[in-house]
Amino acid sequence: QVQLVESGGGVVQPGGSLRLSCAASGIIFSRNVMGWYRQAPDKQRAPVASITNGGATYYTDSVKGRFTISRDNAKNTVYLQMNSLKPEDTAVYYCNAKQIEPFLDYWGQGIQVTVSS
Repeated sequence: QVQLVESGGGVVQPGGSLRLSCAASGIIFSRNVMGWYRQAPDKQRAPVASITNGGATYYTDSVKGRFTISRDNAKNTVYLQMNSLKPEDTAVYYCNAKQIEPFLDYWGQGIQVTVSS
C-alpha cells in the first residue's frame, strides 16, 4: 500500500519558517518525481514545488527564493523548507508522488500551514 505521510505543519508568524516532511512508503522512490501542492481556502489545488530523482527542481513564482525542496532517497523522504512565510502561504499542503513508468499519481492526506500574527 502506498503511503505519503506529511509532518511539520503548524502555525507560524509572518516572516517565520517551517519545514515540511513527507515520508513515502510502498513506492520505488527513485522512480517518482516528488512534489508539494497547496490549497488555500476557496482556491484550486496548485503546485508549489517539485524535484526529480536527479535533483532538478521546479517552483511556482510566488515561492521562489523563499522555499526549497529537497529529497533524501535513502530515507524515502521529501522536504519543503519554507522561509519568510507570508499570510498568503496559508493553505493545506499536500505531498505528491508521480511515478514515471508506469505513470501513476499518489497523494498524502494534507497538512495545515497557517501564517498569522
